[in-house]
Amino acid sequence: MKLSAVKSILKELKSISFQLPNGELVPQHFHVTEVGKVTKHFIDCGGTVRNEEVVNFQLWNANDYDHRLHPEKLLNIIELSEKILKIEDLEIEVEYQAETIGKFGLDFDGKNFLLSSKQTDCLAKDKCGIPEDKIKLNPADLKVVTCCSPNGNCC
Repeated sequence: MKLSAVKSILKELKSISFQLPNGELVPQHFHVTEVGKVTKHFIDCGGTVRNEEVVNFQLWNANDYDHRLHPEKLLNIIELSEKILKIEDLEIEVEYQAETIGKFGLDFDGKNFLLSSKQTDCLAKDKCGIPEDKIKLNPADLKVVTCCSPNGNCC
């Protein structure tokens, strides 16, 4: 999800909630401790130099049970970050504490912001000899073509 989409959604919400991939909600007393731009400059295993940028939200829970972040407050934090850090309309990555800091993608289901699981991947499969994933077909979906029939004159 891009930053512009989050800003549009926040303008319509009365409250903010984040849902983890397992269905649990992040406790309502969470804080957004950081909004920033993360730049990753790296070389992949195939030797290609790459640059990636994302907007980063860091969610944190404290023992501050009376705290509730309102949509307009988060919108103000985002707008200040855009202005000061020169943040563009980038994809959002969310950090949230699990066994270690977890990184999540972000979606919205009409009620909750959904933290979506992210996976590592090889960016140079063609140079590493990693075969492309084969497409799995359901035999029931295949069109049956008969190559030989009693009147087909193919045998």
